[in-house]
Amino acid sequence: MTITLRHYKDPQDYQKISKFLIDHYQPGNKDGNWLEPAWEYMHGHPYLQSEHLHRIGIWEDDRKIVAVVHYEWRLGEAFFQFKPGYQYLRDQMLDFAENKLTAPDGHLHVFVNNTDSEFTSLVKSRGYTHLPHEDRPLARFDIPVPFPEIILPEGFRILSLKEKPDWAKVHKVMWRGFNHGDNPDMSFDAFEMRRKMFDTTTARRDLKVVVAAPDGEFVSICGMFYQTDGRYGYVEPVATDPEYRRMGLGKAAVLEGIRRCAESGAQEAFVGSNQLFYLALGFDVQYASQCWQKQIGHD
Repeated sequence: MTITLRHYKDPQDYQKISKFLIDHYQPGNKDGNWLEPAWEYMHGHPYLQSEHLHRIGIWEDDRKIVAVVHYEWRLGEAFFQFKPGYQYLRDQMLDFAENKLTAPDGHLHVFVNNTDSEFTSLVKSRGYTHLPHEDRPLARFDIPVPFPEIILPEGFRILSLKEKPDWAKVHKVMWRGFNHGDNPDMSFDAFEMRRKMFDTTTARRDLKVVVAAPDGEFVSICGMFYQTDGRYGYVEPVATDPEYRRMGLGKAAVLEGIRRCAESGAQEAFVGSNQLFYLALGFDVQYASQCWQKQIGHD
């Protein structure tokens, strides 16, 4: 057994890591790795610092990927993915993260599953401090059969971006729904940024669900992924215009996205959140990827 370390090569390693995450997925995400749609969503996100992708580290055994350490959107983050049986690489992967993924101001946030006691002990011994408010929970939804009826207030409609790919409306509900203010940049570049965010590698526009108000404006949106091999849905992102909250619109959008995944064969769905909104829908937290911080120094 010869373990080798190399840096990420864009774009050819994107699909290799996607396959790695798919191949080692276990029902209920018991492997503890990122779900593959999270990797896909990362690459379509406008916040991604793609100029640093080459800093991602890949460990291979006989030229097959067995571990990966990467950031999500920017330097200063480190996430760790393992093939079962290769967790013993934790120490050198943490070394790599400190050397290659530290932010320019010297901070590093490493994310360690709270189910991994050995890794938790390692980061504590290295002087990391837990930041609970930055933890990343993962919650699971067991898809019921039959699926419950989805109810909307009178005059509101459920659509998808397959039927109505109006990127101006998508941009507006995303901007307002994430509390960025009342006046989004309504330019072609802004609309194209949203299109790229939703039209990722394996995205299906019919799973990108919107709720339209009586006047036709999009007032809630749920981006849903369906991973065919693992037969699960993945919720990302969800936003509701502040003027239309507490009307059940976000609930309807999420449930409709899950229902559509179920029609394709999904048996479960996941979301990276422990918000009461999701718990009330029936999601249960499986574990938390805990955030540990250390000030390391400048690159």
